[in-house]
Amino acid sequence: MKIIGITGTLGAGKGTIVDYLIQHYGYKHYSVRGYLTEEAERRGMEINRDTFVVVANDLREKYGPSYITDELYKQAEAAGVNAIIESVRTPGEVESLRKNEHFLLFAVDADPKVRYDRVVLRNSETDHVSYETFIENEQREMSSTDPAHQNVGRCMEMADYVFHNDGDFDDLYRQVEEVLGK
Repeated sequence: MKIIGITGTLGAGKGTIVDYLIQHYGYKHYSVRGYLTEEAERRGMEINRDTFVVVANDLREKYGPSYITDELYKQAEAAGVNAIIESVRTPGEVESLRKNEHFLLFAVDADPKVRYDRVVLRNSETDHVSYETFIENEQREMSSTDPAHQNVGRCMEMADYVFHNDGDFDDLYRQVEEVLGK
C-alpha cells in the first residue's frame, strides 16, 4: 500500500495528478476539500475558499495542525489500497503523515498566469475571482507561521518530488511516470 499526499499552488495541477493516479493506477482519492465541504455544510456555511480556510483553521486549532489529513489517512489506511490525499497544506500535516512508512509527498507548481487561466477554465464554485484576488489568496496560503494555518510554500519545500506544470498534460504525466518508476 502506498499513500501519496499532494500539495501545490492554486491551479497548478493537483487535481490532474490525482485524476491520473485514479485512472491509470487505481488510487483511491481522499480530498481535504471534500472533507471541508461536508464540515461547512454541517455548520450551515457558504461553500467557498474563504469558508474552507476558516473551517480548516478552526479544526486545526481545536484538534491539532494535522487533524484533517490524519483523519483522511486513517480512512485510506483502513481501505488498505493505494491512495492519494489532496491537498496537504500545513507543515504539521506533512510531519504527521511522514510518520507513516507508506507515505510520499508530491508537490506541483506552475507560472501564476498559467495557473490563473486554468482556474478560470475549470470554473468551480471557489474559482470565480479576479487575478488580484487569486494572487492574494495564494499569498495568504503560502507562508503562515501559525501551525494551524496554511503554509503551502513550506509544504512544497518538504515534498519528496516536485512537478513543474507549465506545459501540457502529457508533460505532466511524463513527470509523474518518471517518479512512479523509481
